[in-house]
Amino acid sequence: MTERLYYDDSYLTEFDGTVLACVEKDGAHHVRLDRSAFYPTSGGQPYDTGTLGEANVRDVYVDETGEVWHTLDRPLPVGVSVQGRIDWPRRFDHMQQHAGDHMIASALWRLLGGVTIGLHISHDVSTIDVAMPEGVTRISAEDIRRVEDDVNTRIQRDVPVRCWFPEPEELKGLPLRKPPTVSEHVRIVAIGEDEMVACGGTHPSTAGQIGLVKILGVAPARGKMRVTFVAGRRAYDDYRACFDRAHEAANLLSTGTENLSAHVAALQEALKAAEYELNKLRRDAAIAKLEGEIDAAPTLESGAKVIARLLDGDANLVKEAASKLIKRPGIVALLGARLDEDRATFVFARSQDVDLNMGQLLSGAAKPLGGKGGGRPDFAQGGGPAVILDTARALLGL
Repeated sequence: MTERLYYDDSYLTEFDGTVLACVEKDGAHHVRLDRSAFYPTSGGQPYDTGTLGEANVRDVYVDETGEVWHTLDRPLPVGVSVQGRIDWPRRFDHMQQHAGDHMIASALWRLLGGVTIGLHISHDVSTIDVAMPEGVTRISAEDIRRVEDDVNTRIQRDVPVRCWFPEPEELKGLPLRKPPTVSEHVRIVAIGEDEMVACGGTHPSTAGQIGLVKILGVAPARGKMRVTFVAGRRAYDDYRACFDRAHEAANLLSTGTENLSAHVAALQEALKAAEYELNKLRRDAAIAKLEGEIDAAPTLESGAKVIARLLDGDANLVKEAASKLIKRPGIVALLGARLDEDRATFVFARSQDVDLNMGQLLSGAAKPLGGKGGGRPDFAQGGGPAVILDTARALLGL
């Protein structure tokens, strides 16, 4: 069984090991050593990368028997001694994320009774899934801040992080946050006096090396609560990006970052008012154009003028336009608002002095085409294929 050197020293970046096996599979070379400092993917923490001799380590995993395998881009001869080098920035990032996970999980347990059931460290953010009391899947912004404050206060105290394999009798008496998932070779990680749990991952030697933890979001996930966070350099990079964006936005608005929210809120209100006025002008212009077409519009035998048009607007526009047109005597308004290239929503309306049933006209034009429509004799609404308008014209003999 491969001796896992990272158990004793997470800071070990160079080591020597002997090649015990090299197997080619799926276009890659899988190597097993007698000893290795490379962390294999497990417990939600990704594998280490680096080199073994001249070979690049592309993946590290544990097989069903518990053996550690290194996936390489070239073979290594069995029996030779090779020097391994760990990609330290990647290793230390994972150490910060994993320790940050422990501290968030501890705070959620102590403050809110949440039990962490899973960790996932991706290339940009980390997440933990938490079973909360009574199936809660969200917590308030105030509770998120409580957790963050608790974690970062303990980080600033720079409490020690201890990792060890206790004897069975010692293990029985330890105040673990939750029971171990394995029964043999249980490794314990303790951060200060408040966090202690079974874990096989890599961690810094003190909490201060985590630097900073920031919770980015809390949301439901598969019936549990998922907490997304960043720690260490990732948290610093996130802060710097937010700082740069906030100051850039503040400069564009000629204000300070402390006034940014108020300025954005004022801009939103101004934009809403401008959009309202613009939409009103567009509606007025569209209706005025329809009114300008009345004199040249087709005329029914009864003398009623027919305004039949598809408009670029919404259902409210066609309702308003139809309502205004039929205030005049002798008007039939067949108006539609385009939903897309092929479909539209319709309003068919008539003046009070016109003897024509709009509900029957719209229904008769829409149903054969798979559309829907109906209503009162003087005002009907519906929707379906845009060609309903042409069918309605034909039904009126136009």
